[in-house]
Amino acid sequence: MNGLKTLGAAAGIAAMLIGAATGARAESDFPNRPIHVIVPYPPGGIVDIVARAVAEQVGRDLKTPVVMEARPGANSNIGTASVARSSPDGYTWLVTGPAVLVNPELYKDAGWDAMKDFKCVGVAVWNQSVAVVNPTMPAKTLAEFVELARSKPGQFNFGNPGTGSSIDLTAQKLFQAANIKLTNIGYKGQPPALVDLMTNLMHFEIVSLALALPHIKDGKIKPLAVFTERRIADLPDVPTIAEAGYPQAAYIPWYGIYVPSATPDAVVKKIHEGINKALQNPDVQHTLSIADIPGTPMALGDLASLMTADFGKLTKVVKDSGIKPQ
Repeated sequence: MNGLKTLGAAAGIAAMLIGAATGARAESDFPNRPIHVIVPYPPGGIVDIVARAVAEQVGRDLKTPVVMEARPGANSNIGTASVARSSPDGYTWLVTGPAVLVNPELYKDAGWDAMKDFKCVGVAVWNQSVAVVNPTMPAKTLAEFVELARSKPGQFNFGNPGTGSSIDLTAQKLFQAANIKLTNIGYKGQPPALVDLMTNLMHFEIVSLALALPHIKDGKIKPLAVFTERRIADLPDVPTIAEAGYPQAAYIPWYGIYVPSATPDAVVKKIHEGINKALQNPDVQHTLSIADIPGTPMALGDLASLMTADFGKLTKVVKDSGIKPQ
Protein backbone atom coordinates (compact mmCIF):
# COMPACT_ATOMS: atom_id res chain seq x y z
CA MET A 1 0.00 0.00 0.00
CA ASN A 2 2.82 2.32 0.98
CA GLY A 3 4.49 1.43 -2.30
CA LEU A 4 1.43 2.48 -4.25
CA LYS A 5 1.33 5.78 -2.34
CA THR A 6 4.99 6.34 -3.09
CA LEU A 7 4.45 5.58 -6.78
CA GLY A 8 1.43 7.91 -6.85
CA ALA A 9 3.40 10.72 -5.21
CA ALA A 10 6.29 10.17 -7.59
CA ALA A 11 3.92 10.29 -10.57
CA GLY A 12 2.37 13.51 -9.28
CA ILE A 13 5.78 15.14 -8.85
CA ALA A 14 6.81 14.00 -12.33
CA ALA A 15 3.65 15.47 -13.81
CA MET A 16 4.33 18.76 -12.05
CA LEU A 17 7.90 18.82 -13.33
CA ILE A 18 6.78 18.02 -16.86
CA GLY A 19 4.12 20.72 -16.66
CA ALA A 20 6.62 23.26 -15.37
CA ALA A 21 9.10 22.35 -18.09
CA THR A 22 6.40 22.60 -20.75
CA GLY A 23 5.32 25.98 -19.43
CA ALA A 24 8.90 27.24 -19.32
CA ARG A 25 9.50 26.01 -22.87
CA ALA A 26 6.31 27.72 -24.06
CA GLU A 27 7.48 30.97 -22.47
CA SER A 28 10.97 30.72 -23.96
CA ASP A 29 9.53 29.91 -27.41
CA PHE A 30 7.12 32.87 -27.33
CA PRO A 31 5.79 33.74 -29.80
CA ASN A 32 5.33 30.59 -31.86
CA ARG A 33 1.84 31.24 -33.20
CA PRO A 34 -0.27 34.26 -34.27
CA ILE A 35 -0.94 37.07 -31.81
CA HIS A 36 -4.52 38.34 -31.73
CA VAL A 37 -4.95 42.06 -31.09
CA ILE A 38 -8.42 43.13 -29.95
CA VAL A 39 -9.53 46.72 -30.55
CA PRO A 40 -12.88 47.30 -28.79
CA TYR A 41 -13.86 50.07 -31.22
CA PRO A 42 -14.84 50.27 -34.90
CA PRO A 43 -12.04 50.23 -37.50
CA GLY A 44 -10.51 53.50 -38.66
CA GLY A 45 -10.47 55.39 -35.36
CA ILE A 46 -7.52 56.64 -33.32
CA VAL A 47 -7.26 53.43 -31.27
CA ASP A 48 -7.24 51.34 -34.45
CA ILE A 49 -4.44 53.51 -35.90
CA VAL A 50 -2.36 52.99 -32.74
CA ALA A 51 -3.02 49.25 -32.67
CA ARG A 52 -2.11 48.66 -36.30
CA ALA A 53 0.94 50.91 -36.34
CA VAL A 54 2.52 49.38 -33.25
CA ALA A 55 1.29 45.77 -33.11
CA GLU A 56 1.94 45.04 -36.77
CA GLN A 57 5.51 46.32 -36.42
CA VAL A 58 5.99 44.10 -33.35
CA GLY A 59 4.83 41.19 -35.48
CA ARG A 60 7.33 42.03 -38.21
CA ASP A 61 10.16 42.33 -35.69
CA LEU A 62 9.26 39.03 -33.99
CA LYS A 63 8.49 37.34 -37.33
CA THR A 64 5.05 36.40 -36.04
CA PRO A 65 1.65 36.93 -37.69
CA VAL A 66 -0.55 39.53 -36.00
CA VAL A 67 -4.31 39.25 -36.41
CA MET A 68 -6.16 42.53 -35.90
CA GLU A 69 -9.74 42.20 -34.71
CA ALA A 70 -12.19 45.06 -34.18
CA ARG A 71 -14.66 43.94 -31.52
CA PRO A 72 -16.81 47.01 -30.73
CA GLY A 73 -19.99 47.14 -28.73
CA ALA A 74 -21.37 48.24 -25.36
CA ASN A 75 -19.02 51.24 -25.24
CA SER A 76 -15.95 48.96 -25.64
CA ASN A 77 -17.09 46.52 -22.92
CA ILE A 78 -17.53 43.51 -25.22
CA GLY A 79 -14.01 43.49 -26.61
CA THR A 80 -12.38 44.44 -23.31
CA ALA A 81 -14.16 41.75 -21.31
CA SER A 82 -13.25 39.12 -23.91
CA VAL A 83 -9.54 39.82 -23.34
CA ALA A 84 -9.97 39.77 -19.56
CA ARG A 85 -11.39 36.23 -19.94
CA SER A 86 -8.76 35.05 -22.44
CA SER A 87 -5.92 32.66 -21.70
CA PRO A 88 -3.03 34.50 -19.99
CA ASP A 89 -0.42 33.27 -22.46
CA GLY A 90 0.50 36.51 -24.24
CA TYR A 91 -1.30 35.69 -27.48
CA THR A 92 -4.30 37.97 -26.90
CA TRP A 93 -3.74 41.72 -26.53
CA LEU A 94 -6.11 44.59 -25.85
CA VAL A 95 -5.45 48.06 -27.25
CA THR A 96 -7.62 50.73 -25.67
CA GLY A 97 -7.80 54.07 -23.90
CA PRO A 98 -9.01 55.09 -20.44
CA ALA A 99 -12.30 53.19 -20.82
CA VAL A 100 -10.53 50.10 -19.49
CA LEU A 101 -10.04 51.99 -16.22
CA VAL A 102 -13.40 53.73 -15.83
CA ASN A 103 -16.02 51.52 -17.46
CA PRO A 104 -16.37 49.28 -14.38
CA GLU A 105 -17.45 52.49 -12.59
CA LEU A 106 -19.97 53.26 -15.33
CA TYR A 107 -21.40 49.78 -15.93
CA LYS A 108 -22.35 47.37 -13.17
CA ASP A 109 -21.67 44.36 -15.40
CA ALA A 110 -18.65 45.61 -17.37
CA GLY A 111 -16.97 42.23 -16.92
CA TRP A 112 -13.56 43.07 -15.46
CA ASP A 113 -11.66 44.81 -12.67
CA ALA A 114 -9.00 46.99 -14.30
CA MET A 115 -6.43 46.81 -11.54
CA LYS A 116 -6.86 43.06 -10.94
CA ASP A 117 -7.50 41.64 -14.40
CA PHE A 118 -5.09 43.57 -16.65
CA LYS A 119 -1.41 44.38 -16.93
CA CYS A 120 -0.25 47.22 -19.18
CA VAL A 121 2.67 45.96 -21.27
CA GLY A 122 3.35 48.96 -23.44
CA VAL A 123 2.45 51.97 -25.56
CA ALA A 124 1.85 55.25 -23.94
CA VAL A 125 0.44 57.04 -26.97
CA TRP A 126 -0.96 60.42 -26.05
CA ASN A 127 -4.25 61.55 -27.61
CA GLN A 128 -3.82 65.29 -27.97
CA SER A 129 -7.06 67.20 -28.39
CA VAL A 130 -8.46 70.70 -28.76
CA ALA A 131 -11.51 72.54 -27.39
CA VAL A 132 -13.52 74.00 -30.27
CA VAL A 133 -16.71 75.97 -30.96
CA ASN A 134 -18.55 77.10 -34.05
CA PRO A 135 -17.07 80.29 -35.56
CA THR A 136 -20.32 82.15 -34.85
CA MET A 137 -19.84 81.67 -31.11
CA PRO A 138 -19.17 85.15 -29.65
CA ALA A 139 -16.55 83.80 -27.24
CA LYS A 140 -13.02 84.31 -28.57
CA THR A 141 -11.24 82.55 -25.69
CA LEU A 142 -11.97 79.65 -23.38
CA ALA A 143 -12.38 82.05 -20.46
CA GLU A 144 -15.05 83.96 -22.40
CA PHE A 145 -16.87 80.73 -23.25
CA VAL A 146 -16.79 79.71 -19.58
CA GLU A 147 -18.36 83.05 -18.60
CA LEU A 148 -21.09 82.57 -21.21
CA ALA A 149 -21.78 79.04 -19.99
CA ARG A 150 -21.94 80.19 -16.37
CA SER A 151 -24.39 82.94 -17.27
CA LYS A 152 -26.66 80.43 -19.04
CA PRO A 153 -26.33 77.11 -17.19
CA GLY A 154 -27.55 74.17 -19.25
CA GLN A 155 -28.27 76.27 -22.34
CA PHE A 156 -25.08 75.28 -24.17
CA ASN A 157 -24.58 71.71 -25.29
CA PHE A 158 -21.58 69.41 -25.53
CA GLY A 159 -21.14 66.75 -28.23
CA ASN A 160 -20.08 63.64 -26.33
CA PRO A 161 -18.60 60.90 -28.56
CA GLY A 162 -19.06 58.25 -25.86
CA THR A 163 -19.58 58.12 -22.12
CA GLY A 164 -16.29 57.24 -20.45
CA SER A 165 -14.30 57.86 -23.64
CA SER A 166 -11.04 59.80 -23.51
CA ILE A 167 -12.79 62.86 -24.93
CA ASP A 168 -15.63 62.62 -22.42
CA LEU A 169 -13.23 62.35 -19.48
CA THR A 170 -11.18 65.28 -20.76
CA ALA A 171 -14.35 67.36 -21.01
CA GLN A 172 -15.62 66.35 -17.58
CA LYS A 173 -12.33 67.42 -15.98
CA LEU A 174 -12.65 70.82 -17.68
CA PHE A 175 -16.31 71.26 -16.70
CA GLN A 176 -15.49 70.45 -13.08
CA ALA A 177 -12.46 72.77 -13.03
CA ALA A 178 -14.41 75.62 -14.66
CA ASN A 179 -17.58 74.95 -12.66
CA ILE A 180 -19.85 74.94 -15.70
CA LYS A 181 -22.75 72.73 -16.73
CA LEU A 182 -23.38 71.89 -20.37
CA THR A 183 -26.15 69.70 -21.73
CA ASN A 184 -24.68 66.37 -22.78
CA ILE A 185 -25.61 65.19 -26.29
CA GLY A 186 -24.46 61.66 -27.05
CA TYR A 187 -22.94 60.61 -30.38
CA LYS A 188 -21.42 57.45 -31.79
CA GLY A 189 -17.91 58.78 -32.16
CA GLN A 190 -16.35 62.16 -32.88
CA PRO A 191 -17.07 62.66 -36.62
CA PRO A 192 -20.88 63.01 -36.41
CA ALA A 193 -20.58 65.37 -33.44
CA LEU A 194 -18.08 67.46 -35.38
CA VAL A 195 -20.44 67.70 -38.34
CA ASP A 196 -23.14 69.09 -36.05
CA LEU A 197 -20.69 71.59 -34.58
CA MET A 198 -19.76 72.84 -38.05
CA THR A 199 -23.44 73.26 -38.92
CA ASN A 200 -24.03 75.11 -35.63
CA LEU A 201 -26.26 72.42 -34.10
CA MET A 202 -23.68 71.87 -31.36
CA HIS A 203 -22.07 74.52 -29.17
CA PHE A 204 -18.89 73.00 -27.73
CA GLU A 205 -16.67 70.00 -28.34
CA ILE A 206 -13.29 68.57 -27.53
CA VAL A 207 -11.86 66.86 -30.60
CA SER A 208 -8.72 64.87 -31.36
CA LEU A 209 -6.18 67.16 -33.04
CA ALA A 210 -5.81 64.99 -36.12
CA LEU A 211 -9.54 65.21 -36.77
CA ALA A 212 -9.93 68.89 -35.92
CA LEU A 213 -6.92 70.50 -37.65
CA PRO A 214 -8.19 70.41 -41.27
CA HIS A 215 -11.49 72.05 -40.23
CA ILE A 216 -9.72 74.65 -38.08
CA LYS A 217 -7.52 75.59 -41.04
CA ASP A 218 -10.62 75.84 -43.26
CA GLY A 219 -12.27 78.16 -40.72
CA LYS A 220 -15.18 75.80 -40.08
CA ILE A 221 -14.50 75.52 -36.35
CA LYS A 222 -12.78 77.85 -33.87
CA PRO A 223 -10.14 76.57 -31.42
CA LEU A 224 -10.08 77.83 -27.83
CA ALA A 225 -7.35 75.73 -26.18
CA VAL A 226 -5.25 72.65 -26.84
CA PHE A 227 -4.91 69.79 -24.36
CA THR A 228 -1.15 69.45 -24.76
CA GLU A 229 1.86 70.16 -22.58
CA ARG A 230 3.01 72.97 -24.86
CA ARG A 231 1.63 74.88 -27.83
CA ILE A 232 1.68 73.01 -31.11
CA ALA A 233 3.31 74.16 -34.34
CA ASP A 234 0.09 73.92 -36.36
CA LEU A 235 -1.77 76.25 -33.94
CA PRO A 236 0.89 78.57 -32.50
CA ASP A 237 -1.63 81.20 -31.38
CA VAL A 238 -3.87 78.76 -29.49
CA PRO A 239 -3.01 78.47 -25.78
CA THR A 240 -2.62 75.22 -23.89
CA ILE A 241 -5.37 74.40 -21.43
CA ALA A 242 -3.03 75.48 -18.60
CA GLU A 243 -2.27 78.79 -20.31
CA ALA A 244 -6.01 79.28 -20.82
CA GLY A 245 -6.41 79.30 -17.03
CA TYR A 246 -7.33 75.70 -16.19
CA PRO A 247 -4.15 73.78 -15.35
CA GLN A 248 -6.16 71.34 -13.21
CA ALA A 249 -7.98 70.26 -16.38
CA ALA A 250 -4.73 69.52 -18.24
CA TYR A 251 -5.44 65.84 -18.81
CA ILE A 252 -3.99 64.16 -21.91
CA PRO A 253 -5.52 60.70 -22.44
CA TRP A 254 -3.25 57.81 -23.40
CA TYR A 255 -3.67 54.45 -25.06
CA GLY A 256 -2.07 51.26 -23.86
CA ILE A 257 -1.62 47.61 -24.80
CA TYR A 258 -2.87 45.23 -22.12
CA VAL A 259 -2.73 41.49 -21.46
CA PRO A 260 -4.45 39.43 -18.74
CA SER A 261 -2.70 40.03 -15.41
CA ALA A 262 -1.72 36.35 -14.96
CA THR A 263 0.45 36.41 -18.09
CA PRO A 264 3.95 35.06 -17.19
CA ASP A 265 6.59 37.68 -16.48
CA ALA A 266 8.95 36.30 -19.15
CA VAL A 267 6.24 36.70 -21.80
CA VAL A 268 5.30 40.16 -20.55
CA LYS A 269 8.96 41.20 -20.76
CA LYS A 270 9.26 40.00 -24.36
CA ILE A 271 6.05 41.77 -25.43
CA HIS A 272 7.10 44.96 -23.65
CA GLU A 273 10.52 44.97 -25.31
CA GLY A 274 8.90 44.38 -28.69
CA ILE A 275 6.48 47.28 -28.23
CA ASN A 276 9.20 49.72 -27.12
CA LYS A 277 11.32 48.72 -30.11
CA ALA A 278 8.36 49.29 -32.45
CA LEU A 279 7.74 52.75 -30.98
CA GLN A 280 11.26 53.72 -32.05
CA ASN A 281 10.74 52.52 -35.62
CA PRO A 282 10.74 55.51 -38.04
CA ASP A 283 7.68 54.25 -39.94
CA VAL A 284 5.68 53.85 -36.73
CA GLN A 285 6.76 57.27 -35.51
CA HIS A 286 5.71 58.78 -38.85
CA THR A 287 2.27 57.14 -38.71
CA LEU A 288 1.66 58.34 -35.16
CA SER A 289 2.94 61.85 -35.89
CA ILE A 290 0.56 62.24 -38.84
CA ALA A 291 -2.31 61.46 -36.47
CA ASP A 292 -0.88 63.87 -33.83
CA ILE A 293 -0.61 61.04 -31.30
CA PRO A 294 3.03 60.87 -30.20
CA GLY A 295 4.23 57.61 -28.67
CA THR A 296 6.62 57.20 -25.75
CA PRO A 297 8.55 54.03 -24.85
CA MET A 298 8.13 53.45 -21.11
CA ALA A 299 9.40 50.99 -18.51
CA LEU A 300 6.95 48.41 -17.16
CA GLY A 301 7.09 50.00 -13.72
CA ASP A 302 6.29 53.43 -15.16
CA LEU A 303 3.34 52.00 -17.11
CA ALA A 304 2.01 50.38 -13.92
CA SER A 305 2.37 53.69 -12.06
CA LEU A 306 0.63 55.59 -14.87
CA MET A 307 -2.20 53.06 -14.87
CA THR A 308 -2.62 53.31 -11.08
CA ALA A 309 -2.49 57.11 -11.05
CA ASP A 310 -5.03 57.48 -13.87
CA PHE A 311 -7.32 54.91 -12.30
CA GLY A 312 -7.49 57.07 -9.17
CA LYS A 313 -7.89 60.36 -11.04
CA LEU A 314 -10.42 59.19 -13.60
CA THR A 315 -12.68 57.20 -11.30
CA LYS A 316 -12.86 60.35 -9.16
CA VAL A 317 -13.86 62.37 -12.25
CA VAL A 318 -16.65 59.88 -12.95
CA LYS A 319 -17.92 59.98 -9.36
CA ASP A 320 -17.71 63.77 -9.14
CA SER A 321 -19.60 64.14 -12.43
CA GLY A 322 -22.58 62.37 -10.87
CA ILE A 323 -22.86 59.76 -13.63
CA LYS A 324 -24.87 56.81 -12.31
CA PRO A 325 -23.71 53.27 -13.14
CA GLN A 326 -25.87 51.62 -15.79
